[in-house]
Amino acid sequence: MAAINPTTNTAGTTAGPQALLALAPRRWSCDRRGTGASNFLLFILALLLPPVAVFFKKGLRADFWINVLLTILGWIPGILHAWWVIATARPVATY
Repeated sequence: MAAINPTTNTAGTTAGPQALLALAPRRWSCDRRGTGASNFLLFILALLLPPVAVFFKKGLRADFWINVLLTILGWIPGILHAWWVIATARPVATY
């Protein structure tokens, strides 16, 4: 039985990197950090409810729970952490 090589096509010729990229799964969301308007609204939301803003940006991950703890310990640390997460985090990948 012959081994299947993903870099060759059915004709036996070697495929270039563009052909391999065409076979790769594509993301529905782009790798941008978000639009300016959505980040602006998240910054405003972080003033009122910091954990909710982090949840919208990262989901139920460690950053959310850290922000809940910081908000319980003090409102200002929760806001600062939420702003940091919004400014530096990439959106959660969706397919």
